[in-house]
Amino acid sequence: MTVDITMHEELRELLGVPTAQAATKERTHLHERDRQWLAASPFCLVATAGADGTCDVSPKGDPPGFALPIDDTTIAIPERPGNRRADGFHNILDNPHVGLIFLIPGRTDTLRINGRARLVREAPFFDSMTVKGHRPILALVVAIEEIFYHCAKAFLRSQLWSPQTWTPEVLPSRARLAKEVEVRAESLADLQSYYGPEYARRLYT
Repeated sequence: MTVDITMHEELRELLGVPTAQAATKERTHLHERDRQWLAASPFCLVATAGADGTCDVSPKGDPPGFALPIDDTTIAIPERPGNRRADGFHNILDNPHVGLIFLIPGRTDTLRINGRARLVREAPFFDSMTVKGHRPILALVVAIEEIFYHCAKAFLRSQLWSPQTWTPEVLPSRARLAKEVEVRAESLADLQSYYGPEYARRLYT
């Protein structure tokens, strides 16, 4: 038998009350340490929700420092060529609220930013986001409403950064998954060629 939680009071009774430190740690402005974190982070997750409540989480990555502080309450994240689905961007056009988690490889804590986003197709700061001669397609500009650091327990429990726990071979290659799960029209050989060494050379084109 399953027992659902349907009330806030039930949830609080089960989880307990957060400590004063946890309950009040969020801020609204970038601290110098936040800027240093962003300068060292090559990867973040962007969570969005559409007008109908459907959600999306999209990974974004580039060389460390790709997320650019514009001022003490605003950051910009460049967009590079991808699969063109733009699920999260379509959500933002309907609902600007976003949640971001910035990671630094090897660190077990994370930096979280919640705020309101807009899509910008051109701005002077695009030049500083150029990588390998390529300016971003657009930028996700986020007005910070909350910023805080998240504790390490999830990373410690999962042992995410421990190489001895890595098992990339547990599933078939990306090419084989594309063929089997996505029922792609291309042959497996063509997919293997597409996702082969040349794939990494097409990151900005």
